[in-house]
Amino acid sequence: MEFAELREAIEKMELVDGHAHNIVSLDSTFPFINSFSEATGDALSFTPHSLSFKRNLREISELYGTESSLDAVEEYRRSSGLQAISSKCFKAAGISAVLIDDGLKLDKMHDIEWHRSLVPFAGRILRIERLAEQILDGEPDGSTWTLNKFTETFVKSLRSVADGIVGLKSIAAYRSGLEINPNVTNEDAEEGLSEVLRAGKPVRITNKSFIDYIFVRSLEVAICYDLPLQIHTGFGDKDLDLRLSNPLNLRTLLEDKKFSGCRMVLLHASYPFSKEASYLASVYSQVYLDFGLAVPKLSVHGMISSVKELLELAPINKVMFSTDGYAVPETYYLGAKKAREVIFSILCDACIDGDLSVAEAMEAAKGIFAQNAIEFYKINAGLKSADLKASLTPCFDVENAVDIGASFVRILWVDASGQHRCRVVTEKRFNNVVKKNGVGLTFACMAMSSLVDGAADETNLTGTGEIRLMPDLSTRWNVPWAKREDMVLADMHLKPGEPWEYCPREALGRVTKLLKDEFDMEVNAGFENEFFLLKKLEREGKEAWVPIDSTPYCSTAAFDVVSPLFHEIIAALNSMNIEVEQLHAEAGKGQFELALGHTTCTPAADNLIFTREVVKAVARKHGLYDLHDVGSGSHVHLSLWQNGKNIFTGSGGSNQHGMSTAGEQFMAGVLDHLPSILAFTAPVPNSYDRIQPHMWSGAYQCWGKENREAALRTASPPGIPDGLVSNFEVKSFDGCANPHLGLAAIVAAGIDGLRRHLHLPEPIDGDPANLEGKLNRLPTSLSESLEALRKDNVLHEIIGEKLLVAIKGVRKAEIDNYSKNKDAYKLLIHRY
Repeated sequence: MEFAELREAIEKMELVDGHAHNIVSLDSTFPFINSFSEATGDALSFTPHSLSFKRNLREISELYGTESSLDAVEEYRRSSGLQAISSKCFKAAGISAVLIDDGLKLDKMHDIEWHRSLVPFAGRILRIERLAEQILDGEPDGSTWTLNKFTETFVKSLRSVADGIVGLKSIAAYRSGLEINPNVTNEDAEEGLSEVLRAGKPVRITNKSFIDYIFVRSLEVAICYDLPLQIHTGFGDKDLDLRLSNPLNLRTLLEDKKFSGCRMVLLHASYPFSKEASYLASVYSQVYLDFGLAVPKLSVHGMISSVKELLELAPINKVMFSTDGYAVPETYYLGAKKAREVIFSILCDACIDGDLSVAEAMEAAKGIFAQNAIEFYKINAGLKSADLKASLTPCFDVENAVDIGASFVRILWVDASGQHRCRVVTEKRFNNVVKKNGVGLTFACMAMSSLVDGAADETNLTGTGEIRLMPDLSTRWNVPWAKREDMVLADMHLKPGEPWEYCPREALGRVTKLLKDEFDMEVNAGFENEFFLLKKLEREGKEAWVPIDSTPYCSTAAFDVVSPLFHEIIAALNSMNIEVEQLHAEAGKGQFELALGHTTCTPAADNLIFTREVVKAVARKHGLYDLHDVGSGSHVHLSLWQNGKNIFTGSGGSNQHGMSTAGEQFMAGVLDHLPSILAFTAPVPNSYDRIQPHMWSGAYQCWGKENREAALRTASPPGIPDGLVSNFEVKSFDGCANPHLGLAAIVAAGIDGLRRHLHLPEPIDGDPANLEGKLNRLPTSLSESLEALRKDNVLHEIIGEKLLVAIKGVRKAEIDNYSKNKDAYKLLIHRY
């Protein structure tokens, strides 16, 4: 039989990693060798002699291109840095989503947010025993802990996070075994709690009655919120009594009808009790299986035999992949690599034996590696596993949720003038052609101004020649407001695999890569998306759009008016994994602001584009019009990161302004180039009506500490120690701007600041307008910022000459159009 197609499909599948743990910093006390074995102490010295160690070390060495020795691999890790090796491992692993149990406490472990730089989606699994211990390590609202006080606090804590997690997890197997008593009495639990408290702090819960009580209370919450429960079964480190981790011990619990509706997943293939686990999954509808840890910790024979045993009785759609990766990114890579090989081997045997056809084997692989987990953990069920950029959607309105499968796919791009545009194809064509070959588009697409759908003069681009819009599958989402439709952002290529130098997303990628390569730094960005909500009126037979209200800044009445609309907007953004930190009424009539969470530059720009799409669509649904260009800003907050840590913030008195030396240099570069940056961030003549004194829009070339009149403002939000700052804000970023191009210009300027070791001038504490003549006024027109850009050799060098020629040509066309048509700004409402 021919299995080439099956092999290719398995090798290319995007994986959903259903169970893993946090990665730690390179300077953690966690020994790298520990990642190869469950052994500890003296037993660890024998680990290099195991089959799995020799195989895994060899495969890591091949990935890194080093000799096959522990010393060589560790030296490569140190010299490359955590971010580089993590990116390499996750890219090679092909993981699109990971569910992280952050209850395994490791020295200098990164939080879940850090992992989101490696995968499109990282969800949290909450370990119930760890939560209980954290609660008991604290002090109650009274003299001592009682069972009632603990239960109230524990259940309240679970409920408070239920909407923000993907599932629960129990390690009862490690503590008292899996023979859970579903009818444990309050008296026994109270006695167990007392025993735990007598042992002192830090609390470690080992009493069986109390663990059973925690387990049962957690199941009750899980049923209420339809959360699955992961259960450690089978082997682990020596703290575990293997006899008590046999999943058959769960039978009494599984027979209890109170909990028959709670979905449970048995972790680690229950090795060496894989047959027993397979049996339970075959006879209990609520039992599912996961084979992480067994793969890749066992020998090849052990891995294959264990997973084969799971599939002997268990339905295929109940078996799920995970890496059980922890501490080091290599464990994720090894888990994914060996899982592909093991599943391919097993499915080939099943075909040869006649259990499956090749087509059925293909479907089985899709289910095991992604689709089963998508459905089990309710990870954005509308997405196909191969296109996965998952997000949890527990709060999204059911009537607005899309059906599984999309009839149309919108392929989005944003042009040089900042306008959102799209091509639409059927899902069939998208899957059969567009994924690999893209969609054709004229060269003129990056030469269009805000008023004319044709190539502007002096852009060196015309209607002759064609590019390919290549969808970035990590940005594919269901369209929350339209059933059976997806949307995806595209990169511009001359041909598949050959980026076009005029592409805004590619330009931002080039600039951020330069920052990473030269300084081992990344920039995080978070946008404040301002927009007006307008309602339609008929006046003397003519259509007019007026603000929805006239209330002041942060008005409670304004929010009352739009609250139903914002509930829909936030639900839609949640469904796309776009974090909204806060929202409020702005100073303009009918104006509002959504503050988005920060992330690395390209996803941050992508999120702003999707947010604008969501706001417009939901507004239209309510008979309103969203206007995010005229008079509105997209202020952006920026910070520097290295190895998962914000290094913009100062430490140990390293800078009088509360920021690091690198942070000051980067920010000084942005301030120095700000006049020419405005040609990117304030791209139409109308933009300069907003950048005025006394408007909190940054009209002067200066910076200040928490000074909202300064063009650059350092910020110290709640939680940042006194005297320190966490980020700086660029005020002159317009709602018309292409966010990728705007960020590319800002990061390029920051690179120049780092290269030249620039220093900031003294901060401005008051209104800069009161220092007229002492401070440079930023450009008051697009003509002035365009002239500044023409003279800025640094931005030309870093961003690219050809792209800059096109941008300058488009900006000149804007100036010409507006000079000839004084009412041109009125058309913007229909263009953006």
